[in-house]
Amino acid sequence: MFTNTANRMLLFAILCIQQLALPGAQAETDAQDVFEFDDFPLEDPMEHPDWFKHSFLDLQEDLADAIKQGKQGIIVYFGQRRCAYCKMLLEVNFGLSDITAYTRRNFDVIAIDIWGIDEVTDVNGKLLTEREYALRENTNFTPSLIFYDAQGREAHRLRGYYPPYKFRAALEYVADSHYQQESFGDYLARGDSGTAFEPGDLNEEDFFIPPPHNLDRSRFTGERPLVVFFEQGNCHACDVLHGQPLREPAINRLIRKFDNVQLDIHADTPVITPQGQKTNAKDWARALGLFYTPSLLFFDERGKEIIRVDSVVRFYRLRNVINYINSRGYLTEPNYQRWRVNRGF
Repeated sequence: MFTNTANRMLLFAILCIQQLALPGAQAETDAQDVFEFDDFPLEDPMEHPDWFKHSFLDLQEDLADAIKQGKQGIIVYFGQRRCAYCKMLLEVNFGLSDITAYTRRNFDVIAIDIWGIDEVTDVNGKLLTEREYALRENTNFTPSLIFYDAQGREAHRLRGYYPPYKFRAALEYVADSHYQQESFGDYLARGDSGTAFEPGDLNEEDFFIPPPHNLDRSRFTGERPLVVFFEQGNCHACDVLHGQPLREPAINRLIRKFDNVQLDIHADTPVITPQGQKTNAKDWARALGLFYTPSLLFFDERGKEIIRVDSVVRFYRLRNVINYINSRGYLTEPNYQRWRVNRGF
């Protein structure tokens, strides 16, 4: 069994080599590039790939055009021109020719500036600005992508940046219509069921509250906000979170102002949720629709979920989210992105 971070790093390298050996697979970007990048806002604004659809932002027309071309639907990309996570999607994920070819074959991609003032006609014919559309869809973390199928129904969405292998799976999940039969988490679990490795140990932190996990705040208000870390063993992204952002002094100091609980996303560990429901970690994660580790869910003192970080996260974003909760910014501004901009972050 792999029991420490060094061994898990070795496991991750082995898994990458196995992926590269699959028929038709292309060399992935180095793991350091995918999980260890500077997420501070970019100095130079980005441009979208020239193969993104040149849209008049009438999504009904865009969808009709895509279907006429034999595609499965459209992807609406919500981004910001100085967003480092958007750059990772555009340059790393779409820098892989197989991902770009598969996306273009199955979808048209329409770009939305979450601060834009241009008018958009959504898939239901409602007229609103880009900013209003982004706020309505709660695109707190960019890039966010909404997949619409041929009937204009939302098939799937991604909030934040995901590494190429996870992004490929999301594309196939929609293009091959798996979304009609199962959740994305279940789809991924089927793909993971053949792994030959035993699950490893979770990363330990002295600020994690040990079990039993009675998180009920429905009857008695908690004294502090709550963060639930959903993780798993043999998780390179989890190792990076614990080895880098959580070691940063300011973040480490701030996270200790919360009640912190760690759960194995695949375990039967008993837990009483912040809303007072008895369940276990695996079933709760499934009910929450989680499919990525680590996922951090932030709850207020009454057990209401404030925000979740369920995609790749680095120093800048994590520090800002923690400050958003600690300063109680969510009480006056429920939209994280707008709060961040108003604070000059």
